[in-house]
Amino acid sequence: MVGAGTTLIESKLLHRNAIGIDINPNAIELTKKALDFEYETESKQETFVGDTRDLSQFSDNHFDLILTHPPYLNIVKYSDGKIKEDLSNIGSVTKFMIEIEKVAKELFRVLKPNHFCAILIGDTRKGQHYVPLSHYLLQEFLKVGFALKEEIIKAQHNCMYSRRWEWKAKKYKFYLIMHEHLFVFRKPYKNENLKRIRWSVKQK
Repeated sequence: MVGAGTTLIESKLLHRNAIGIDINPNAIELTKKALDFEYETESKQETFVGDTRDLSQFSDNHFDLILTHPPYLNIVKYSDGKIKEDLSNIGSVTKFMIEIEKVAKELFRVLKPNHFCAILIGDTRKGQHYVPLSHYLLQEFLKVGFALKEEIIKAQHNCMYSRRWEWKAKKYKFYLIMHEHLFVFRKPYKNENLKRIRWSVKQK
């Protein structure tokens, strides 16, 4: 989910080694072009076509940091429907979350203990009703073992894709979604006691 390569550009500027993975070859080409600028650094930025649901080429506890920005169902189809495995081609929330769970398990596996995985995700609407996609994703990542370190709300009042919904919002009387969620997860140590950071609620 490397997108257009913004994260790898920042990695290069900050002298950090980075690997960018995307299921869409066009995204990889965009990233390579974006990285093609002169800058004195010894760090390396690599890119390749791949699927975050299968990172078997990497060993357990391999990465120091993971940053990703998955699609929000099929709001924007990044591969125009040409790549069947592309998560942005999934219209069902249930099916989407089944695939997100696979992503969460692999990211948990390849991340080093006590290191962080940051995910930017937004919500959507279906049938004029609000779909809290970010909350569903949060539950999947907690379920596989991550602990939530931070939740940061990103305001986006001038987003191009938000403006395209303005006429529908007025016609059908609903609010535009003007925020995204940046979840910062931590991978606990093996056998770490998480009771001090997790709450349980007993029903009456």
